[in-house]
Amino acid sequence: MKIKSTFLAWILRMPLIKRWALMHSVKEENIAEHSQQVAVIAHLLVVIRNKYFNGDLNPERAATIALYHEVSETKLQDINHVTKYHNPALTKEFKKLEELAELECLNSLPEDLREEFRPLLVQSQVCPEYKKVVKAADLISAYLKASDEISFGNREFFHVKERLMGMLDAFKADMPEVEYFLNTFEDHCFVSVDQLSLDDH
Repeated sequence: MKIKSTFLAWILRMPLIKRWALMHSVKEENIAEHSQQVAVIAHLLVVIRNKYFNGDLNPERAATIALYHEVSETKLQDINHVTKYHNPALTKEFKKLEELAELECLNSLPEDLREEFRPLLVQSQVCPEYKKVVKAADLISAYLKASDEISFGNREFFHVKERLMGMLDAFKADMPEVEYFLNTFEDHCFVSVDQLSLDDH
């Protein structure tokens, strides 16, 4: 008897789910784009940590966890950060909903595959070290998005950028790779293609 799974179908709907739903955006972003960016950033953070700061994590595992870090949103859609975190009671309930959604996604896999995916999909089961790296990458991605929107004159993202800068400062205290990353890569994320080409030579 052939086993049928809806898992991939849910993942393939990620491009339909918009981020920043309560905010005016000059450039729309969906959770598939965001997850890919977070995966690239997480991979880079771990490579930097391992190369310069005596780390020993697996960059590919960090990238894989990052690819799936928003899987609950395939069921719940994107929830605005301020809405989610301004009230501790609401935050607790949102977290419960997110875990239920993650478990639904996990259980949509063939049973024999679920234990392989549990520490990738269910955030409470993700190794804390990798979870912290992915969180830092998630914040960097959002920070770069806010900076990009501001560069196009979108004032809605001023407070977002300030909030994210404060959160990233807290990560820099014990993750020097975050500061290294921003110093190395941030500036060129906001220049033209012509300028990028010039600076590559």
